Amino acid sequence: MASWFYASEGKQQGPYQEGQFRDLVAQGIVRPETLVWSEGMAGWQKAAEIPGLISGGGAPPMIPAGGPPMMAAGGYAGGSGGSISVDFGILEFTWRSIVMLIGMCFIIPVPWVFVWYTKWIVPCVKVPGRPNLSFTGNAMALVPWFFGFIVLAIAISLIGSQLLSNLLFIAQIVLYWLLIKWMVANLASNGQPLGLSFTGSVWAYVGWNLLFAISIITIIGWAWVAAAQMRWFCRSVEGTRREILFNGSGLEILWRGIVAAILCAFIIPIPWVYRWIMNWFGSQTELAPRGSLRT
Repeated sequence: MASWFYASEGKQQGPYQEGQFRDLVAQGIVRPETLVWSEGMAGWQKAAEIPGLISGGGAPPMIPAGGPPMMAAGGYAGGSGGSISVDFGILEFTWRSIVMLIGMCFIIPVPWVFVWYTKWIVPCVKVPGRPNLSFTGNAMALVPWFFGFIVLAIAISLIGSQLLSNLLFIAQIVLYWLLIKWMVANLASNGQPLGLSFTGSVWAYVGWNLLFAISIITIIGWAWVAAAQMRWFCRSVEGTRREILFNGSGLEILWRGIVAAILCAFIIPIPWVYRWIMNWFGSQTELAPRGSLRT
């Protein structure tokens, strides 16, 4: 059965199965001028332009296309782009974050708690043209990495070598790189894998992290390094016909970081600060058609 979407007040609604969507048409929720889309259509069209949809006839013919349309601010069109947005309830964020922190204190539950938290937070991210974002990773995939690192850390601490401690720090960065690759590969939309991959090399990732650590010495330089690293990270995500662009500047990251640090010192504002920061980073992450001219 085909899945249908429709546009209402600038937002994408759906997916709805054929029968559900026909009910929306019958109820007048989907009107002749409403923009609609279904699998196989080349782009968004007014419902009145789809043969048989408003009149109640048979299902409209499917039009071959390379994939779903992308939603841009202010309208819908195949191949367009837009910015990411993030939204979640403060109360739910608070209790889930507390549970995750408690779970991490006990070490062993970390893989399961992390995946549980990620499965909640990913759907809170709204990506233009990719409705119902989800995370499909399984905690058991993390178990060998995580407990292998724990064993390595214990062994190095018993030896007490400074050189090995430095190597442990590098190993930790490599594990984060593997984690990023695994998370990106397990993103899905409407229950279907997105087929994304993170192609940034491990040595580039290690280099960026070392540069960030060094930049902390300059007090303000870290913000510009963070902005540059975000742009590198976005360029390294492949498997989509759109470019992922980060438009935030080092100065914007710097003053937001200072404000966030001050507010978080009071503990209570932390959930609001976290949502504010995530929303800003999302708004600065743009999905644009590949090859589009940038000014």
